[in-house]
Amino acid sequence: METQNTFPNDILSIPVIPAPAVEDKQGRHRLYKKLRSFAIYVLLLVHFYIFILKWLPVPYTLTMLQRKISCRGCSIDYQWVSYEDMSPYVKIAAVASEDQRFPSHWGIDREAVRQAYRENQWRKKRGLPLRGGSSISQQVAKNVFLWQGGGYFRKALEVYFTYAIELIWGKQRILEVYLNVAETGPRCFGVEAAARRYFHKPARKLNLYESALLIAGLPNPIRWNPGRPSAWLYRRQQHIIRQVHLLGGYAYLRDLRRF
Repeated sequence: METQNTFPNDILSIPVIPAPAVEDKQGRHRLYKKLRSFAIYVLLLVHFYIFILKWLPVPYTLTMLQRKISCRGCSIDYQWVSYEDMSPYVKIAAVASEDQRFPSHWGIDREAVRQAYRENQWRKKRGLPLRGGSSISQQVAKNVFLWQGGGYFRKALEVYFTYAIELIWGKQRILEVYLNVAETGPRCFGVEAAARRYFHKPARKLNLYESALLIAGLPNPIRWNPGRPSAWLYRRQQHIIRQVHLLGGYAYLRDLRRF
């Protein structure tokens, strides 16, 4: 007896879709785990480096490396000096010139950023150079851990490192690092190397006028030489000295946060 097919022909003609390969899922899962492990490893390594730099001198920066590569056979003048061995005048001159709300903000001076944005809109319309609104903490984060230049990715990393050093280092250490790694002349980094190059004395012996003159050149240390100051550099020096007096002198930094 013949058996009769009870299934409709249209059901029998439906194509069979193969299930995703199990091996592909496992491969993607292994790749995800490797990437996650690598990201965690890099994050731990970065935070360990931030942590040890709370006490150890910064060995080198990418800016120093860039300057050395751009001038083959040239040496980098970089001499680390402790916070206690810096003149109090160079500390307050740096804050008066670069970041007057440094003792009170948590890494990013939002008011300075807003002011710089408004001023830069005015400057753009007139074709003038733009002004930066970075705090001392942001400049340290960029100088120690990142590269020079712009871009949203680098700026995002800068914000991350800024908050990290504010939390781990504290204000006094941030200012100490800033005054040690800031570019102060052609292949010259830090106030100790600059004080010896331009004024033939250690950084602890700088007076207010020398300190203000040295800090006055920081916006463009390759162009402006404190050893042979221009009229513009002298005007900027006098402006910094006035700001130091308005802040109340070194007493303004007496209670800087150390944690």
